[in-house]
Amino acid sequence: MSKPDDPKTAQRAASLRTALILLSIAVVFFGGIIASQYTGGNAVWIGVLGFAIIGFLLVTVGSRLRRGVTKQ
Repeated sequence: MSKPDDPKTAQRAASLRTALILLSIAVVFFGGIIASQYTGGNAVWIGVLGFAIIGFLLVTVGSRLRRGVTKQ
């Protein structure tokens, strides 16, 4: 069993977070494309794209503020 402060454990957790973020981005974008095809309008796609960009920026900034990361 590895310790919680183990570098491998921390790297695995960071990799898992990155994978989940990339997966959620793909799901939102493909969902927007499919929704715009069903509705026949570009407004849906633009709305989903805007929501995705703002949403992921807020999640990223919020998680950094929670962890207290200011510089890298």
